Amino acid sequence: MRSRYCLCATTALALSVSAAFAQSDVAPKSRSHRPTQTHKSAATKEDSPSMMGSTSPTDEARSETVRVQGSRRSSPGAGLMVHEDAAKSRSTVTQEFISKQTPGVNPMQLIAMLPGVNTTSVDPLGLNGGNMTMRGLNASQIGFTLEGFPINDIGNYAVYPQEIVDSENLRSITVEQGSADLDSPHISASGGAVNMYLLDPKDHFGGHLDGTYGSYNSRRIFGRMDTGKIGNTNLKGYVSFSAAHEDSWRGPGSQRKLHGETKWVNEWGQGNRISLAIVGNQSNSTLFPSMSLANWNKYGVNYTYTGKWNPSSPSTNYYKLHQNPFTNIYASAPSTFTLTDHLTLTETPYFWYGNGNGGGAYSESLSSQQYGAQTLSASIGQYNSSNTKSLLVYNPSNTQTYRPGAVTKLALHTGANRLMIGYWFEYSKQIQTSPYSLVNMATGTPLDVYGGGTNMVLSNGVTAEYRDTLTQTRIHTLFIDDSLSLLNNHLTLEAGLKYAMVARQGHNFLPDTSTGPYINGSWNEPLPAASIRYKLNNEIQLFASGTTNFRIPMNTALYDSGTYTSGSGYSTKANTNMKPEISISEEAGIRYQGALFNGTLSYFHYNFTNRLYSETVVQSNGAYYSTSVNGGSSHADGVDFEIGTRPILYHLRPYISAEYIDARTDSNVAAGGSTNDYVHSKGKFAPQTAKVQVAFNLDYDDGAFFSGFGLKYVGKQYATFNNDTSIPSYVTMDVHAGYRFRNYGVLKNPVLKLNIQNITNNHYLGFVNGTASNGKATTGVFGSAIAAGSTTYYVASPFFVGGSASVDF
Repeated sequence: MRSRYCLCATTALALSVSAAFAQSDVAPKSRSHRPTQTHKSAATKEDSPSMMGSTSPTDEARSETVRVQGSRRSSPGAGLMVHEDAAKSRSTVTQEFISKQTPGVNPMQLIAMLPGVNTTSVDPLGLNGGNMTMRGLNASQIGFTLEGFPINDIGNYAVYPQEIVDSENLRSITVEQGSADLDSPHISASGGAVNMYLLDPKDHFGGHLDGTYGSYNSRRIFGRMDTGKIGNTNLKGYVSFSAAHEDSWRGPGSQRKLHGETKWVNEWGQGNRISLAIVGNQSNSTLFPSMSLANWNKYGVNYTYTGKWNPSSPSTNYYKLHQNPFTNIYASAPSTFTLTDHLTLTETPYFWYGNGNGGGAYSESLSSQQYGAQTLSASIGQYNSSNTKSLLVYNPSNTQTYRPGAVTKLALHTGANRLMIGYWFEYSKQIQTSPYSLVNMATGTPLDVYGGGTNMVLSNGVTAEYRDTLTQTRIHTLFIDDSLSLLNNHLTLEAGLKYAMVARQGHNFLPDTSTGPYINGSWNEPLPAASIRYKLNNEIQLFASGTTNFRIPMNTALYDSGTYTSGSGYSTKANTNMKPEISISEEAGIRYQGALFNGTLSYFHYNFTNRLYSETVVQSNGAYYSTSVNGGSSHADGVDFEIGTRPILYHLRPYISAEYIDARTDSNVAAGGSTNDYVHSKGKFAPQTAKVQVAFNLDYDDGAFFSGFGLKYVGKQYATFNNDTSIPSYVTMDVHAGYRFRNYGVLKNPVLKLNIQNITNNHYLGFVNGTASNGKATTGVFGSAIAAGSTTYYVASPFFVGGSASVDF
């Protein structure tokens, strides 16, 4: 905790120094004072940038970025780098790079080349989701935003990238490898942030169409129509729609997705802007089973759900019983108002709705169902305990989320000083149930994939549930950030403080739980941050920062759920005494942005206390159950590097990124066993973390013909805290090529493109899905014999080739 107190003291000192200098230091006359802009460019060198506050970049900022890049074919790294002024690690993917990838791939796939980012997709188009780590921290520790509003699940902080956005509408994706900005609306971003921004509508009427066809009968169509400026107003907007289908490459089934987006913008005066973005998504995918290492070694990619249904011998392993239907609606209205020449208000109200599940099925006895400690009979439709002993029923894990909120920021620009104060409020409701419903026994298809329709009812009149909870989360977060520019903007000092107040009210509708029906939790955390940036000249910057972030326990830690066993209780145990996960991150680096190339080299260190892990297997009274646990502390030291050139010989633009990290677990982690012993994990390398990663991208673009080659190396990743099981290192390679034709009448920018993913068809385990304390039998800290644990893995997507055609009008 000592380093945290030092950071608080440093922040307080920097704020007081900044306030004192604000009155005495006078800005150069040429300096203009504008709303905060996340993406600065050479054209705004005279501005005082904010390193820890963010907002959606204005049109002015975007046009400045274009001026720095010069043109589509002269930007450094071919769209994998932009001019950056942040006093911390930050990398950006732009539409230039995005437009050359397979249309429709999800955001996680698009950031795979950036330093520190390790992503895995289980299918080529990313329609079945994806997984990622960043500096060894998983997606539930990384805050994701789109147009300023949070994307992570409010309960378990998971990210489902297939639901977020169509790639054609993405302007940029910014990755903050070490810490989220102070004003980021997250309660789980202990390890960094990923911020996505949509394209603005165009000034003139027009549109864009593209279609793709490829391996595994994959097909996708996308269309967008821009209204242009409507009448004599500045109001403009677009509406887009896409539909995608892909057969499962591993086993039976398919992935399907319908997606729509609209964005509207109105600007007036100097710096006034109102925007509205709405995203709707409906997807239905066949899940891919994760697997153990033993099953991978035995079956490889052939370990799948079964594709045949036998009515006389129904199987829970039938693929139609493992679907993932989900519907989302996101809405956000990030807006900026210039109140005076020195005062700017930014308001971002948002609403997040989701409804869906991950499907499963079980054979259930209708004469013996548990209602807590009671054993009761049950009936479902025409089936009851008198005419049916057992029945295969569909049992999905349903989640409904209602999540309104708003982020309000007020920025005061006075000379060389910029002071920002803000408030984030959110009140969410999340309803999570697991009812039992009927299956069409002739076809093996659930009558309702959302778990509705006729449900199993117990003899006491209560609907049977595997879990049944309501979580209400109230978030109040105050933040203040002060930035001071000195020495003609060569030196920038910044410090800030966020104070987060989070309250959760849980209601568990299952009976006989260990915590009772009502569970309350509250967390109050001060989160200081400080940074310094010094420009040696217009090309070289030195920077350093220290930040504090946190993640409160997942809502699943509040509840007992699952199967009830006499003497042991529920199979999943609540753990309501958990403290929040706290991370302290320090960075120092050098950034070069010159005429030929851009490059950044940064050193980072982070410490975690109360590291949160979920569903660790423990044994009590002879029965296994899962729970959320405090994994103690951990730390890491590492180096990130990236470099990208502007066109060199023959229109070539190479880009290279790399990371070396030494991440260690500082505590012995609890293991399974009746003695509640611990494995010898202290000092061991952190699981889910590759010590070395290297990415290389080579782009060729002469204005008409373009092509590219991408390579990613990911080192070995341990799958257990005891470091006795791991997945090997792997290399993937992708290529693309395309041609831009001349305009033909009203048809503009016609393009034909070919994308090939994983060109060597490398079959590999790409992600450690569930870590265990140990993968092999071992002796614990207290001498107990500890049996081998179970770790699961996801298989990465295979070779894929897809052709696409696009045109503007």
